[in-house]
Amino acid sequence: MALSPGQKAPQFKLYSSELKEVSLSDYEGTKVVIHFFPMAFTGVCTTQLCTMRDTFGYYEGFDAGVLAISVDSPFTLAKFKEENHYQFPLLSDFNREVSKAYGAFYEEFVFGLKGVAKRAAFVVNGSQELFTLRCLNLQENCPILKQSDRPLKVKF
Repeated sequence: MALSPGQKAPQFKLYSSELKEVSLSDYEGTKVVIHFFPMAFTGVCTTQLCTMRDTFGYYEGFDAGVLAISVDSPFTLAKFKEENHYQFPLLSDFNREVSKAYGAFYEEFVFGLKGVAKRAAFVVNGSQELFTLRCLNLQENCPILKQSDRPLKVKF
């Protein structure tokens, strides 16, 4: 089932790079931007997260938390966070349940790799409802891209 703006965001509990359990419900009452990315230590993913790091004031400007999720282990994410000085939580969806629930999942990726998160972003409002959805892999027909044409900069 495709996600759409206004519906409740799929709930989750994942382990962070600090080996702490983080759930979406921890952010109830506040806005949160959830970024899925395929894999740590790859060129595009590192650039994506470094851009988020370097423009973090943008997210603070609309009073939103940021969560970045990949299928990497929490241990890999810890090293990735340490080397790149990310100031937001990196969460491990090692079992791929959250990526699938959000429709941000490749059954097959490049080089024969299977089960990798898609590059996607979701904005969740304080009521835990999806506000806007974006698949950032524009070269493919991503079902969540069709769900909203609202720009990410819209205030919510």
